[in-house]
Amino acid sequence: MKKLLNYLKPYWYIAMGSPICMILEVLVDLALPTIMRTIVNDSIGAATLEEGLAVVAKYGTIMMVLVVIGGLTGLGAAGFASAASQSFGNDLRRDAFSKVMSLSPEQTDKFTVGSLVTRLTNDITMMQSFVAAALRIFFRSPIMFVGGIVMAIMLNPKFGVIVLISLPIQLLLVWLVMRKVRPMFDDVQTRLDKVNAVMQENVTGARVVKAYVREDHEIKRFRGVNDDLYNRMIRVQYTMAILSPIMMVVMNLSIIAVILLGGYEVQGGVIEVGDVMAVITYITLILHSVMMFAGMFQFISRAQASAKRINEVMDSIPVIQDGAYEGEGEEQERGHVIFKDVMFRYPNTYGSPVLHHIDLDIKAGENIAILGTTGSGKTSLVQMIPRYYDPTEGEVILDGVPVKDYTLKALRQKIAYVLQKSELFSGTVAENLRWGNENATDEELLEAAQIAQAEEFISKFSAGFDTMISEKGASLSGGQKQRLAIARALLKKPDVLIFDDSMSALDVATGAKLQKALREKLSSLTVITIAQRVASVMSADRILVLDGGTIAACGTHEELLETSPIYRDIYESQLKRGESIE
Repeated sequence: MKKLLNYLKPYWYIAMGSPICMILEVLVDLALPTIMRTIVNDSIGAATLEEGLAVVAKYGTIMMVLVVIGGLTGLGAAGFASAASQSFGNDLRRDAFSKVMSLSPEQTDKFTVGSLVTRLTNDITMMQSFVAAALRIFFRSPIMFVGGIVMAIMLNPKFGVIVLISLPIQLLLVWLVMRKVRPMFDDVQTRLDKVNAVMQENVTGARVVKAYVREDHEIKRFRGVNDDLYNRMIRVQYTMAILSPIMMVVMNLSIIAVILLGGYEVQGGVIEVGDVMAVITYITLILHSVMMFAGMFQFISRAQASAKRINEVMDSIPVIQDGAYEGEGEEQERGHVIFKDVMFRYPNTYGSPVLHHIDLDIKAGENIAILGTTGSGKTSLVQMIPRYYDPTEGEVILDGVPVKDYTLKALRQKIAYVLQKSELFSGTVAENLRWGNENATDEELLEAAQIAQAEEFISKFSAGFDTMISEKGASLSGGQKQRLAIARALLKKPDVLIFDDSMSALDVATGAKLQKALREKLSSLTVITIAQRVASVMSADRILVLDGGTIAACGTHEELLETSPIYRDIYESQLKRGESIE
């Protein structure tokens, strides 16, 4: 937690305003019982009614002024604490999000999306609330505690005995309850992760749920994780609830003891009635300060659990580290990719590697296609070019420089990667396309859309490129989303363009037009296409056939028909299904 509290340092001058105001408020609170004691003692002992009323008026006015000052300083304490905690939360949330963005896919998969969302929202909000409460209660409670004891003993040292008896009981209760509750909060946050994960899965996969009529099943599944969270929270709250009534009993017994002792002292003429009233108030303030501190321990326990989870993210070192090279590459022609004896196994997995002994030289400007059965390693192969993953052995070289030597920014600026699942964002068509190049002109948008075969359907929109797209492109068909994603990649003007089965939603004719436009207008661009259909890659310069993580064959369509049984089987099986080869 100490590490995260460093985010409060830039706002120390704001944060200090809260305890300063809080000290003034507490001093006012401590002064009021003494003034009340004076009013009671002096008014009772006054010779005449007029003198008694004068005492009440004089000290009552002083009390009113102090109450106003206390109220203003209380508002100031709350305002400063809120400003400091909000600034703290803002900076922490910003850096935590930046850290998540720097993590590799294997690390985000390990945390899970639901857990990361909880950590960046609920956990940081908990830390923010803790800071706001700490700036007020951490200063108010000790000052009230010490000040109340001092004032009570100054009135009569015998009252200190009552404090000495009641305080250890309360402190022991607080320690016992907090010891039991502390580990429960870790469990609460873990169960909240599960609730968020199920919620996210069902929101993003709503169409699948409806298609399989699984609403009742998913409602039952959500109810299960939600009830787990509810039951755990109830247990925590029940445990915490034990504390308050027991402490109230201790406090009320202490007040009874003060009244009994005070009665004897008044009868003996040692103290006056006003003194007893003041001591009762001070005892109440002392024990209330302990109760407030007990409540603060709940904040501490939850904040510690949240801080631990946030630190797990903040302390994560990205698996994929920047290199030092920021240049374009050592070769004149851009887009030359070489795989040298590459082996790859996904992290924390065992058994045979996904890819082994891959030697491949993709020339600059070459259009190469990759075919293979499911699980043959097609996506794993291309993901090593932009360094989503690094090879277990061997190396990948781009333009004469190992990809590990590039800075990630320099490397990924040279590569455009189009996924099968096209991720679009809420905004206009133009805004989504300009993810590829935020400074792209309208003419460049149109040209990219024409090459990607997207201009035809964009022109039919009422607002053209200014048409709004709903979140995740829900208002578009699968083929439209894929073509927009391809246009976005083209606007990046990369040296290497990777299609990871990203034409699967296009018909053969549209795919052929797109490939033809790429060859005619971007002949110097290196294109790597992962595909399932032979018809969409027949015109490629070379077709690579992967089987069991190795290169089974490589050549043109005609060559592979003659030399590769695997390719021939794929070709013939697709012809039998009636796929047109144009």
